[in-house]
Amino acid sequence: MIQVAKIIVDVPTMQTNSPYSYLIPKQLTNELQVGMRVVVPFGNGNRKVQGFVVQIGMEEVDADQLKSIESLMDLEPVLNTELIQLSRWLADTTFSFQITCLLTMLPNVMRAKYSKQLKIVDDQMSEEQLADILPSTQWQDFETDTLSPLQQSELSKLRKQGKIEIVYRVKNQAQTKQIFQIKSHINAEQESGIVDSLRKNATKMRDLVHFLANQSKIVSQTTLEKKLAISSATIKAGEAKGWLVRKKVEQYRDPYKEFKGKTTPLTLNQEQQTALDEISQSIEKSQAKTFLLEGVTGSGKTEVYLQTIAYALAKGKTAIMLVPEIALTPQMVTRVKGRFGKQVAVLHSGLSDGEKFDEWRRIKRHEAQVVVGARSAIFAPIENVGVIIIDEEHETSYKQDDAPRYHARNVAQWRSKFYNCPLVLGSATPSLESRARSERQVYQLLRLPNRINGHPLPKVQIIDMREELQTGADQNFSQPLLNAIDKRLNMQQQSILMLNRRGYSSFIMCRDCGFVLKCPNCDISLTLHMDSRSMKCHYCGHEEPIPKQCPNCHSRKIRYYGTGTEKVEQELKTKFPSARILRMDVDTTRRKGAHERILRQFGERRADILLGTQMIAKGLDFPNVTLVGVLNADTALELPDFRSSERTFQLLTQVSGRAGRADKLGEVFVQTFNPDHYAIQLAKTQNYENFFRKEMYIRHQGKYPPYYFTLQITAANKEEKMAAQKMFAVLKELRPQLSADAIVLGPTPKPIARVKNKYYYQIVIKYKHEPNLHTAVTKILQESQSYYRQGIQLSIDAEPQSFM
Repeated sequence: MIQVAKIIVDVPTMQTNSPYSYLIPKQLTNELQVGMRVVVPFGNGNRKVQGFVVQIGMEEVDADQLKSIESLMDLEPVLNTELIQLSRWLADTTFSFQITCLLTMLPNVMRAKYSKQLKIVDDQMSEEQLADILPSTQWQDFETDTLSPLQQSELSKLRKQGKIEIVYRVKNQAQTKQIFQIKSHINAEQESGIVDSLRKNATKMRDLVHFLANQSKIVSQTTLEKKLAISSATIKAGEAKGWLVRKKVEQYRDPYKEFKGKTTPLTLNQEQQTALDEISQSIEKSQAKTFLLEGVTGSGKTEVYLQTIAYALAKGKTAIMLVPEIALTPQMVTRVKGRFGKQVAVLHSGLSDGEKFDEWRRIKRHEAQVVVGARSAIFAPIENVGVIIIDEEHETSYKQDDAPRYHARNVAQWRSKFYNCPLVLGSATPSLESRARSERQVYQLLRLPNRINGHPLPKVQIIDMREELQTGADQNFSQPLLNAIDKRLNMQQQSILMLNRRGYSSFIMCRDCGFVLKCPNCDISLTLHMDSRSMKCHYCGHEEPIPKQCPNCHSRKIRYYGTGTEKVEQELKTKFPSARILRMDVDTTRRKGAHERILRQFGERRADILLGTQMIAKGLDFPNVTLVGVLNADTALELPDFRSSERTFQLLTQVSGRAGRADKLGEVFVQTFNPDHYAIQLAKTQNYENFFRKEMYIRHQGKYPPYYFTLQITAANKEEKMAAQKMFAVLKELRPQLSADAIVLGPTPKPIARVKNKYYYQIVIKYKHEPNLHTAVTKILQESQSYYRQGIQLSIDAEPQSFM
């Protein structure tokens, strides 16, 4: 019997969910633990790869038949047994590989980086001989595909002759931040003697001596440098003279170190108290119960969340709270940190890799009891969870777009069952799937039907843009909306305007031949951006100059069509020269902290109008906002997706809820070319109940979720024929495993058939009960590794949020 470790290895083109067995060397017998990362040899060439230890046990095998673990990458487990169990379930339910799930649970900096190096193994060969083929500077971190065919041929010969070998290295990128701390080694009595020994012009040294002589506390070197306006050289000189001791210590990168806003719990109304009592009872009884907290905008859902978290903490438990987008995070972080201070850790894409790594380590070390963040925060290594909360649970951003294609709500339910704790899903407009589950008593429905201040919902006016354009109105602004903006400016109140397109113009077209400038890599027109004076593709990032003449017929009659936030901003500045305008879209929020900075400026009333895309529609709470304008309510309705009506209703309801949240009454203007559409009419009164009934009827007729499950399989290749052939082959393999009740759509090209020079073909399966489907699709996943080596990317998405 020997001790063996089961390891999931990180080999992109040879992935499998079956772990490999490795011999544990004697020197690691007492050190190795489940959840650690290790470096192991893999394959015929014994290249070094990263692996995760998922099991350790005794086996009756011949030690000579097993490869041995090379080294440890960690001194303690990076994943606990719960998260390893979760990774198995996640791989199985999302049709992905376990290694991908394990890596998803770790911060980016902990993902291993691989390098290849050349090593001379023949004593008869000199470095000079190898340098004739490849300069010595390229021996380290070299990529075979960057070499010329001649170089590749010569190196291949030398390798076959046993003169050189390629060594694979695994690098761990995770680095802690280190700072110098300084402790004084002199006192006030020694000061005068030391000062007398210094040159008269050594003023900085005198300042340092004076500070150290009167300082008993440890200070950081950066603090000392700033305080005395001295250089590190001066401090090092003081160290050499024995006046101080410098010591390197680890310091967390804290993205919220300046935060100081403490808040206190608010008095709840009857509906809020009832909701809190129900959830608290489940925490008390350790019940894995799912609650759907359906509350109109401004009904005080956040306060219920905060007091629920406080109850869990009082019981000695921890909490996870998810928000859907980075745009919502600053305000939510302010409220949660204001209530729970340093107990809170934050995880979202707006933080640097170093900040995320440090917040992750604070959670793992039990230094934080509350985790707030976007989708991936559901994998936080927090233990003893007492409650999980998902705010705006209907948001599509909770679904991951690439492998593993998980939905944070499903992962939250798994962890809720593991810890026997309640899961709270909150929204003013719950997803139809969640609301349908509450109808069947799978979730418990809790309602907050009224705004906390007792104020009515904002008055909504639907503007028919067909009529407005006939009267000579502007393409982007109806006269009623312009009047309302002017009125708010005069009253010194704020307005939020939402347009669901960024950029200056949707596309440019030649008036003579009708040519539209498209992306060379994708089947999509390029968007005009005036700030950078360029045409950009929002799918692959391709960028080119604005053409002065038509590339097709050489006419100069190039015109801009459609509109974007950038163009609307220019129009607003023309119409309201004195107005202070902030624009919030992907282009203005690229820089770190940009979301927070823009929202802070608006919250401090340093702007009159906040113009943005749908990122400004949800969760924001500004008491001085009394006007919301939706410039194009039809954007989502135009998409060929069965959820387009639901998305439109949710978006309009959410953005309308930004108005009149305090003591001032709000007003909303919705501009549309489809004023009679039920999604727009029902959003006018935030009538979720009627919308739910109407949409459920339509879904039932069309055999779509929540009445049916859906599965999407997509093939991508640089050649359209290859992608199509693979989809037909996959369907041929699947057909015999499906019952007559399953509905198969396709194979067809995706609505946007080419992205980044790859063609995409898909099949969609709609089904209720298909006992053989899971096994059949899992087999296709395993086979996809061989497709990958042929240049075909196959992806499987259970319950896709969009078929675009």
